[in-house]
Amino acid sequence: MRALFICSKNRLRSPTAEHVFATWPNVETDSAGLAADADVPLSPEQVRWADIVFVMEKAHRARLSAKFRAYLNGKKVICLDIPDDYAFMQPELVALLEQKAGKFLRQK
Repeated sequence: MRALFICSKNRLRSPTAEHVFATWPNVETDSAGLAADADVPLSPEQVRWADIVFVMEKAHRARLSAKFRAYLNGKKVICLDIPDDYAFMQPELVALLEQKAGKFLRQK
């Protein structure tokens, strides 16, 4: 399964998620940001590549839909409701990601 993680600037939350789930079996990961000054700005190719898309906040889902609607056809977009209150790889953030996104990435 190809999982794409999206936040605002691709500096803390989505890179943490990309790193955490990269070691999971049968999961490929990528991450990007929706802000103009994101470290890795989201591209149509990334959206096309993904089987499942995770956004950190409801505002990200709205921006994703507005900007990339043509590439989201039938893709599952999941809002994790994780605020921008964490550092990269902060244990509390890792635990939240595993709890909220992990259930969608575990093999049945």
